[in-house]
Amino acid sequence: MPQRLRLGLMGSKLRAYLITITMFLMICTSAPLIGQGGEGKGNESGTASAIRALEREWVEGQSRNNNRALDLIFDNALVYVEYGKLISKGEYLSRIKWAAPSEGQIAMEPMTVRLFGSTAIVIGTYSEKLAKGGTPAVRHWRFVDTWVYKKGGWVLVAAAAAPIPQ
Repeated sequence: MPQRLRLGLMGSKLRAYLITITMFLMICTSAPLIGQGGEGKGNESGTASAIRALEREWVEGQSRNNNRALDLIFDNALVYVEYGKLISKGEYLSRIKWAAPSEGQIAMEPMTVRLFGSTAIVIGTYSEKLAKGGTPAVRHWRFVDTWVYKKGGWVLVAAAAAPIPQ
């Protein structure tokens, strides 16, 4: 492989790695601010409920391979990080389109919604039923999702999920 091409590939991998690290650091450094977020009750609790419902719709849409529903939930500029790899909206939807339906395979667990004006950060966990070599297994994941209120509705703009070591 020519040196120039090799450096270009390394550069794109490095760029993806740096973006992932930057997102992680932003989340970690904002954690102390999350608790200070001037949250009121009342109307914001209705917003938090709406965000939780969208999280459940995401899981349902994914389980049923319903790209039409997912397309409405995801912002066009969505950035998803899984196993340290950056995935665009188009790549995510393509993967879901060709995957086998998996209803009941993902179970949402408690999640926390923090509101910051027209932005909502969701932190939570979920479990996923798998079949490893014919043997059933369950993997637990931790996620951080960022929702933004745009054009009269909430859309997912960034998401990251990582397996929880057992």
